[in-house]
Amino acid sequence: MQLRQWQSECVNRALKHFHANQRHFLCLATPGAGKTIMAVEVAAELFEQDLIDFVLCFSPSVNISQGIQKTFSHRLECRFDGVIGSVGCSYTYQGMLSFKEDFWQLLKRNRVLVIFDEIHHCSGSTLEDANAWGEEILLNIQDQAAYTLALTGTPWRSDQAPIVLSRYLDPDNKIQCDYIYGLKEAVRDGVCRNPKIVLIDNEELSVTNQDNEIQTFSSFDDLFKGSSISYQSVVNNDLAIHHVLNLAIDKLEGIRQVNPDAAGLVVASSIAHASHILETLKNTFNQTATIVTYQEAAPSDTINKFKHDNTQWIVSVGMISEGTDIPRLQVCCHLSRVKTELYFRQILGRILRTTRAIDQQAWLFTFAEPKLVEFAHRIELELPDNNVVIRESKPSNRPDLKASIYDKRASLLPNKSYSFALSLRDMFDKKQANSLPTQTIEDVHFPSLTNQSMEILGRFREKVVSTFDSPF
Repeated sequence: MQLRQWQSECVNRALKHFHANQRHFLCLATPGAGKTIMAVEVAAELFEQDLIDFVLCFSPSVNISQGIQKTFSHRLECRFDGVIGSVGCSYTYQGMLSFKEDFWQLLKRNRVLVIFDEIHHCSGSTLEDANAWGEEILLNIQDQAAYTLALTGTPWRSDQAPIVLSRYLDPDNKIQCDYIYGLKEAVRDGVCRNPKIVLIDNEELSVTNQDNEIQTFSSFDDLFKGSSISYQSVVNNDLAIHHVLNLAIDKLEGIRQVNPDAAGLVVASSIAHASHILETLKNTFNQTATIVTYQEAAPSDTINKFKHDNTQWIVSVGMISEGTDIPRLQVCCHLSRVKTELYFRQILGRILRTTRAIDQQAWLFTFAEPKLVEFAHRIELELPDNNVVIRESKPSNRPDLKASIYDKRASLLPNKSYSFALSLRDMFDKKQANSLPTQTIEDVHFPSLTNQSMEILGRFREKVVSTFDSPF
């Protein structure tokens, strides 16, 4: 198997680490870099050197677990399903909780390499601060495994708990990784795509309270600071959904002219939200689309089918956030109510994996919610002599400038602004207008626990964060 340079370096460092009687190794590599390929090569080398008898792999989801099983079986040229004659097996972290004592005897009686994919799901430096999965690792794996190989692309937890089996440095309590391969290096090496994040804002937002008092705000930041309107109200808003989908669809169509099988992902907030987005994609924008949620009987089958077919969009609720390998994804809409940096980076990682296709663009569209803006700029690094942040032009005050947001042929370019028409019907061409409601922007309100309603009256504007560099 031909390895990338970083994979070869990491394999060699892990083997050197193990030969020095250091049993736990943590690899931090940016999402999409190919951590599973590196891990199976470490296992193959340990088998070749007769240092292990068996391999156990754990990961956060069934879909990821199945992918690991397939990769290991192919590389090791042996069954990898835990039956007699196999050299290992791949499980989910959830499945770990059902194992009995006779299963864990495997580690006590054999030399076992245990591989943890996305190890940040497992927390605990002691049994007192461990979560359920971390507790199983501390009790049954930490002292029994011959070697452990932990993989992550996001080496922290939103609850700030310590990651199991990890070392932290004083005084800043920073995690100590044994190998790091960042996004800058991955983009430089052509291992990952160079992504662009589009932060969508609006210039005129009107809020009416229960006393019919009206406040106006010039940005989402001002809106959230000055009112009780929630971010969830924005991602649920039909006008906002139409705008972000239009931009994303336009970008995907441009990419598909060169890469016919390129696809897009919409990360939704709930099953109802996802269903609404799915219908909008199909009925309003005439896109081919499918949906995958945790309520389905076989979500992994839906993901695998989408991975290999030509459907344009997949709408997900919590099923394609990390580790899921769908290389043809090149456009993503982050419309989830989850606003943690961990989740933000994981979603971005779904569009980073390179393919052999000619066009390797990667675009993430989201609203300019303050935390998401902070996360985008935190992983941004301006390179010398390069304009890495392309700012939008100032909104025009001309009353006749009311460009439709539905402009399939328009490209997202620097200094380009989009505005709302006066009614939903005006946003679409004649062919699609009949399928839209007659409700005007002035009529669009959102239910709120604080008895406030919001109207989107102004021009949407976009900021494009175009170059990233981060150790993560």
